[in-house]
Amino acid sequence: MNIVILSGRLTADPDIRMGTNDTKIARYILAVERRVKKNTERKSDFITCVCLGKNAEFAEKYLKKGTKVNVRGEWQTGNYTNKNGEKVYSNDCLVAEHEFAERKKQEADTRPVPPTEPSFMDVPDLGGMEDEFPFS
Repeated sequence: MNIVILSGRLTADPDIRMGTNDTKIARYILAVERRVKKNTERKSDFITCVCLGKNAEFAEKYLKKGTKVNVRGEWQTGNYTNKNGEKVYSNDCLVAEHEFAERKKQEADTRPVPPTEPSFMDVPDLGGMEDEFPFS
């Protein structure tokens, strides 16, 4: 079974490109903190995430540098030969789902504050219409 679950922050805005058959491709690097701290120093891993189609459109529209997200996907390894004729190996997370891991800061600051006292609307005088209601 190949399931990857990551939680981290984008190190830069996603790189958006068009693939074959006009499929959108988004790539970004996710900084994921390690659970174990060494000498009270925080260590992070920088994992390349690849999104295709609708996930790439989501990444393009909503994700930016610093956004904290939870990602579920598959681990994918690959290789290619670079310009110098050297074989290069890659490890990526092929994203199946994104989920925001925190609220936007500006949303939290702009939430309406509930009134301290209840406010009631004045009811107009019915002017003798009380007899026309089917209930008393």
